Amino acid sequence: MTDDTPDSLIPYDEIVQEALRAVVGRVLGEVEQSGGTLPGNHHFYITFKTGAPGVIIPPHLRERFSDEMTIVLQNKFWDLKVGEDGFSVGLTFNQIPAKLEIPFGAITAFVDPAVDFGLQFQATVADMMPETHDEAENDGSERGGAHAVTESDDGSNVVTVDFGRKK
Repeated sequence: MTDDTPDSLIPYDEIVQEALRAVVGRVLGEVEQSGGTLPGNHHFYITFKTGAPGVIIPPHLRERFSDEMTIVLQNKFWDLKVGEDGFSVGLTFNQIPAKLEIPFGAITAFVDPAVDFGLQFQATVADMMPETHDEAENDGSERGGAHAVTESDDGSNVVTVDFGRKK
């Protein structure tokens, strides 16, 4: 592509983002269908924008994670419910139970470290710079909390989709 490529009248970037978020929905749906049991060593880090429309989290978590939060679905989670537009799940944070509702459109990263697979998504709000935040520290991870998702140049299966949009 060159600098004089015309703007597309077809929103390819949005279509691809939506399709990749559907992968997350399908994976979580299969876990839900299995009774909330993750197969083998699979576990998920899911990063999402806490201020995105439709995100419902307890006030103490929204205060601590005003921009973005990463949760871990591994050992201690319950009531996973997956719908067409998002999912809800129960987790504990410092031994305090909480229910979270997360639309797929709020997700910015999905990683399954057991198989070195990851997806990264554009933020739903254009040009938003993420704020720094503490790790989620929900009680489900053997490593003691949530971890930031980073891009890898080591041949791992991280898929980053970033279509530059002309302004």
